[in-house]
Amino acid sequence: MSSTPETESQNITLASNVLGTIGTVLWCIQLLPQIWSNWRRKDTEGFPQLMMLLWGVCAVPMGAYFVLQEVNIPLQIQPQVFGFFSLVAWGQILHYTHKFSCPKATAMVIGTVALFAGVEAALILSLRIPYNNGITWPDLLVGVIAAISLAGGLIPPYFELWKRGGRVIGINWFFLGTDTLGGLFSLFALAAQGTFDILGGVLYIVVILLEVGIIGSHIGWRIRYRKLLAQAKITGRSVDELLGAKEAVHNRGSDSDVESQMHGEK
Repeated sequence: MSSTPETESQNITLASNVLGTIGTVLWCIQLLPQIWSNWRRKDTEGFPQLMMLLWGVCAVPMGAYFVLQEVNIPLQIQPQVFGFFSLVAWGQILHYTHKFSCPKATAMVIGTVALFAGVEAALILSLRIPYNNGITWPDLLVGVIAAISLAGGLIPPYFELWKRGGRVIGINWFFLGTDTLGGLFSLFALAAQGTFDILGGVLYIVVILLEVGIIGSHIGWRIRYRKLLAQAKITGRSVDELLGAKEAVHNRGSDSDVESQMHGEK
């Protein structure tokens, strides 16, 4: 973090640009499977609104940070595309879950994109002069805010996992896998530079670890309910139907135990 902008520009290697480009492409398309899945199902249950909003917010300081750090161009573009598609997915949640009309949800997305773009431009312009003069702590602070927003966006899915016993609902697996790979390639791009940007690396490591946790949670759920999954495959019934029936039987059993205890007391 103490190197000058000129030195950072010289440290960018061909490998860094190639890896950064792969990471950018993956993060450009990562949310497209989720957006398509939301549109096809006309439903966003289990897909947290706060996750997408925080990711949209994260793109503002993250974009400003990478521009000021003068990392490779693909990594500078990445937060802009990432933030835009996050807000598009947020708009879908407003429409499908919160029943906003399509024009109203679209207007909110466009207005938020314009607002965030203006804030990011203002950050870059206001921080560039002190940064070029060797005062780097404001840029570091912006990077920390980006890291917190990015990590914070992956906390709401864990509440959804807790409500469903570890099962992932509403999150597209192609989205999650592409996002994790995008984080890995972007991390490799930073490592391939002459100097490793620690805060930028933390941004990607946080994403990778939290997303691996989500994947691991669902794998654990499938192992615990493997007999139920096999039963659903044999009978042709949905897993939700069987889970509902199992819960109903459990509740009836609990009610019977309570009644037996009451008769015993009498």
